[in-house]
Amino acid sequence: MKFTRDTLKSHRSGLHAAQAGTTVLVGMGTCGIAAGAKAAFQTLEKAIADKKLKNVVLKKTGCLGLCFSEPTVEVKNANGSSTVYGNVDAALAERIAVEHLAGGKPLTENVYEQPAADIFNQSASPLKQTRIVLRNCAVINPEIIDEYIARDGYAALEKALFDMTPDDVVKEITDSGLRGRGGAGFPTGRKWQFTKNTPADQKYIVCNADEGDPGAYMDRSVLEGDPHSVLEAMAIAGYTVGASKGFIYIRAEYPLAIERLNTAIAQAKQCGLLGEKILGTEFSFDIELRLGAGAFVCGEETALLTSIEGNRGMPVPRPPFPAVKGLWGKPTVINNVETYAAIPIVLLKGSKWFSRIGTETSKGTKVFAVTGKIKNSGLIEVPMGTTLREIIYNICGGIASGRQFKAAQTGGPSGGCITPEFLDTPIDYESLQAIGSMMGSGGMIIMDEDDCMIDVTKFYLEFTVDESCGKCAPCRIGGRTCYNILDRISKGKGQLDDLQKLKDIGHAMRKASLCGLGQTAPNPFMSTMKYFEEEYRAHIVDKKCAAGKCKEMLTYSIDAEKCVGCTACARRCPVSCIAGEVKKLHVIDQSKCIKCGQCFTACKFDAVKKG
Repeated sequence: MKFTRDTLKSHRSGLHAAQAGTTVLVGMGTCGIAAGAKAAFQTLEKAIADKKLKNVVLKKTGCLGLCFSEPTVEVKNANGSSTVYGNVDAALAERIAVEHLAGGKPLTENVYEQPAADIFNQSASPLKQTRIVLRNCAVINPEIIDEYIARDGYAALEKALFDMTPDDVVKEITDSGLRGRGGAGFPTGRKWQFTKNTPADQKYIVCNADEGDPGAYMDRSVLEGDPHSVLEAMAIAGYTVGASKGFIYIRAEYPLAIERLNTAIAQAKQCGLLGEKILGTEFSFDIELRLGAGAFVCGEETALLTSIEGNRGMPVPRPPFPAVKGLWGKPTVINNVETYAAIPIVLLKGSKWFSRIGTETSKGTKVFAVTGKIKNSGLIEVPMGTTLREIIYNICGGIASGRQFKAAQTGGPSGGCITPEFLDTPIDYESLQAIGSMMGSGGMIIMDEDDCMIDVTKFYLEFTVDESCGKCAPCRIGGRTCYNILDRISKGKGQLDDLQKLKDIGHAMRKASLCGLGQTAPNPFMSTMKYFEEEYRAHIVDKKCAAGKCKEMLTYSIDAEKCVGCTACARRCPVSCIAGEVKKLHVIDQSKCIKCGQCFTACKFDAVKKG
């Protein structure tokens, strides 16, 4: 059935009236499925059928955000109350069905609140999270379009087509203060205005879903949990700038997101919400997927457009910018997944509502994937201006294993470190830049005192060196040279003048590299040298890695007073470099030791020392 405006409204009203009873939601994003959510779902499905629980609706949904406790299951009652269970295997799913759903007695174990108690309990005070982009994730079944429509899905498109001119839409987006969530933070309304004002016989709308930062999975979760919100926003953008064609560029490593996007596109076309004469108007808009091969550089907008055109994904100099001359030389709007997902609710609730959230210069919310040495890792969405302290300690439960917080890496391999002295800095575009970091797409990796900053920096630089397209010399040669210097330092072969060399090359890369990848590649070592210079000097001068991460600097030895001669270390050693008789002192042959740490792990008497 192809909807008109009237039939869509009537259909939505009917869906609202049909909602009742108990709903059981099983988080079946990639993370949940990998942890065993299918088994939990199948067990619940069978138990509900066997016990003939007619008022219980079981449905799959996207990631709930509680990634540390996957698989997760939420039991939502008709009165709005809910219980969230974590680490649900088949046995626990059976108990939930028997005791909670059939018996009416919620279980007391495996019940989780953090890091997102306020996601499910909006009366919680004070609210730590505000869900705008993730508003439908973990709420709807993303494979059923009616569930999206029931939550005012496609109402923003309807409003734009019938009640707003393209200029009205641009003004609303501009007034909202929404900035691109892909990293640069460029005002979305201005970008749309440029494309709208550029005359052309063909224009394009592109969604950048080439999420490639280590530890980042925000966009994947949105596409898996709420694909229609992105399709609707792209159609709105098409109407606004005069485009009839859109592309979603998504990496092929996201098969579930691709599958759900294809399903959503087919359903939207069937309902007359994509394709010819949308909602009976003269506006037509279609969307195709383009699969990327996983090159990090294709997250850069000009490289992405080049890849869509069928060429090798390499950046090109700007200006002209894609908004004026983009895909196949035509004006092109390109935004990322998170930016598009916010558009429908901005139009529905208005720019004033949206602009009240966040800070003076950074409006709205930001989704972060919080990983690393954090107690409750997961996906969170917080108002701009939330501090890192609130994210780590109030939402995510603090540092794992009780260790001390050392730093947070934001912005992925292009970002920098936030140290303890900046825990209370509001997280927004300007504040992060002021302390040498950046917002990036939303990956946030937490580190504790056991992490070596040289080791971490080397990891990020190795990533950008591997992912450099090689087109410009500053990135290609500068990155490799800096990596080699860091590698020397991590092996105890660095010199003090290496620090100045890193700074000089880093400044040159920032100024002379062609695209953002090369310009920001020095950020991790420039940032860590600024805040952890003593750690660099300890590696160079003292030849010591306090965290014990730089393998070549490690020495394992056996404490003569603690060794009982149990032989456990010698038996575990893979290169047989530990000698000693039973019940007598053992000794490590340092010339043969490969520093694998097996002896350290095997010793139950704390006799093997690492230093």
